[in-house]
Amino acid sequence: MNVRNCKKCGRIFNYVLGPVLCPACKDEMEQVFQNVKKYVHEHKGANIPEVAEACDVDVQQIYQWIREERLEFADDSMIGIACELCGTTIKSGRYCDKCKAELANGLKSSITPAKTMEDPVRKSTRDGNRMRFL
Repeated sequence: MNVRNCKKCGRIFNYVLGPVLCPACKDEMEQVFQNVKKYVHEHKGANIPEVAEACDVDVQQIYQWIREERLEFADDSMIGIACELCGTTIKSGRYCDKCKAELANGLKSSITPAKTMEDPVRKSTRDGNRMRFL
């Protein structure tokens, strides 16, 4: 059992996954998120500091929700955040589409080993009708 203290209120709770917040504080944070989401929906031109002040939430928390892709800027909005790799302005998440593709290709190539080219003549003579042992 993984027991921790809540970062917000200090209560002891059984930690499972995610932020180190007790269930009561998680519910409270979710309610704050819903308020921010509603405010952003109603005030489409609002910037981040304005939303933070109106909803009484920390600016860094709003940036965290944007990085987690829970909130995102409208397509026609001039506001954005920087991609963590190349610095391009993006609407949500941590990486732009180009960097995501490069990361995915890099991971895919590291997982699947490169195929070696064997001489077909050598392979056919090697594999003949021999008995194989496991």
